[in-house]
Amino acid sequence: MTADNSIASAQPELGRTVQEFGDQPLEVRESTHYKNEYVQTFVDKWDELIDWRGRYESEGKFFVEQLRQRGVESILDVATGTGFHSVRLLEEGFDTVVSADGSAEMLAKAFDNGMKFGGHILRVVQADWRWLNRDVHGEYDAIICLGNSFTHLFSERDRRKALAEFYAMLKHDGVLILDQRNYDSILDNGFSSKHQYYYCGDDVVAEPEHVDDGLARFRYRFPDGSEYHLNMFPLRKDYTRRLMHEVGFQRVETYGDFQETYSEDEPDFFVHIAEKAYLEDPEEGTA
Repeated sequence: MTADNSIASAQPELGRTVQEFGDQPLEVRESTHYKNEYVQTFVDKWDELIDWRGRYESEGKFFVEQLRQRGVESILDVATGTGFHSVRLLEEGFDTVVSADGSAEMLAKAFDNGMKFGGHILRVVQADWRWLNRDVHGEYDAIICLGNSFTHLFSERDRRKALAEFYAMLKHDGVLILDQRNYDSILDNGFSSKHQYYYCGDDVVAEPEHVDDGLARFRYRFPDGSEYHLNMFPLRKDYTRRLMHEVGFQRVETYGDFQETYSEDEPDFFVHIAEKAYLEDPEEGTA
């Protein structure tokens, strides 16, 4: 069973141009605050930051191959952003891609990009991961949560609830693909990024302005002098993997910058591939 055809498009309240962090931006640590961060002017520059062509080349066929080798047909993209992966997977011929996001501004941009790149009419829905089953219907072969999006959840309770919602919406042998920045390296060794994979835009600077165990505040500077911020929770790799196992995912494989073998400090990003299929031998799930 795939998504219900009655799934509604988001009707966003668009046009905000100023981010809101208040007088103490380092104290802003709320799971819903991202809605005040992805303002229209920032969203309009997001594709300049990630550079679709550059990201296409850097990722190669990694996600496509991971999905195909597991026989995936139906996909729910829960962190659509401006639509890069939703469009890419439609281009690759996957049968069902439903595109969800918590940001109305992002979904509006994604819908436009779907038409711009290939004439695709994206099936978009605005949804909070913690109540995903309320807003999105059906079961899926795969759920993807990419673009370092899971880091917007600041409480463990919210993270567990979101993962449980993902788990519930997967078919019995479904797979969750979730990525995150290598916060372990940032917390333990300081920040150093090649920006080869996720942020491919020329002359765009993405770097942390403040990092502690509960906050990674990143600054994004663009060639025209404009500047934006995102407040995110610095997820550690093993912590994320543990949560996935505890929610019920049987096997979790982790790649560093799309490589199966890597040194812990080298990757900019980790990609976790969590399988729901039940394993009789629990030792099989410790990859």
